[in-house]
Amino acid sequence: MLCLGIESTAHTFACSVIKYSDYEKYPNILSDVRDSFKAADGSGIHPREAARHHASVAIKVLKQSLESSKIKYKDLDIVAYSAGPGLGPCLRIGAVIARSISSFYDKKLIPINHALGHIELGMSLTGGVDSLVLLVSGGHTMILVFNNRRWRVIGETLDITLGQLLDQFGRHLGLASPCGSEIERLANKSSKNYISLPYSIKGNDVTFSGILSAAKRLISTNKYRYEDMCYSIQETAFAMITEAVERALSSTEKRELLVVGGVSANKELSHMLNLACLRHKVKFNSCPISFAGDNGVQIAWTGILSYLKSKLFVDIPNSFVNQSWRVDSVDVLWRN
Repeated sequence: MLCLGIESTAHTFACSVIKYSDYEKYPNILSDVRDSFKAADGSGIHPREAARHHASVAIKVLKQSLESSKIKYKDLDIVAYSAGPGLGPCLRIGAVIARSISSFYDKKLIPINHALGHIELGMSLTGGVDSLVLLVSGGHTMILVFNNRRWRVIGETLDITLGQLLDQFGRHLGLASPCGSEIERLANKSSKNYISLPYSIKGNDVTFSGILSAAKRLISTNKYRYEDMCYSIQETAFAMITEAVERALSSTEKRELLVVGGVSANKELSHMLNLACLRHKVKFNSCPISFAGDNGVQIAWTGILSYLKSKLFVDIPNSFVNQSWRVDSVDVLWRN
């Protein structure tokens, strides 16, 4: 079975071809091609500008993906696309391309929840069995556990996500989104001079807007170095996340933690979470860095899992995009 996965939720347009056979437990990745929209310094991702980028590179990315996999459109069995959540104009570009390929070549069409793609690819690549999952990215900050055919959210952000915190502060410093890697680089250059910032956690839920407001206000006084402020933001926000994860581990009694999403690539966050897992005698798993960010592999792999179990697909009139599609509203029929 061959599946083409198309990802277009935010700044990245990506395509991947995956081959699946009955004896394979992990994705057999034949191609993984990506092209990301680059915002101007100090700017965020404008949905229409990002969508124009996706439209301009789509043919190139598709062609490279198929050529790398040595597959032709007619060889495909499934076309899966990210149907949400995400930026509306960007989602529509991916959906239109997926519909076109499905219609012209008569291929089965499967809409995939982007967050579910992060989770399922991470579970497969790390060999996770019954994990507590932390999803941290520009669009999500969630703690999840699987129960009764769905990934249930047992903790999340009450305002902005962890990725948005890093991006918005980075843009305030004049950086271009996404800013996470540059914030991490600056934090690593800090003298470890911690600047007190609001620490707000409510059970398993967190709020980051207070950190952002305070950091912006303090940095405008010109009394603090960028490096020390970035270090302090990371230390405060990551400590909050770690506390929430520890509480969730205690209450669920899970024996493994899986971290997925773009922010999972941050080494300091991984270090803090790994220490927490050691305290609880829990196995720590993190999605490989090369697949932490948005990619077509997560969409193709989840499309295969979905089709193998449910055999469900949509026709063109019933295909959709949903900017606010919650992961805890999706039935996951391939998990017990």
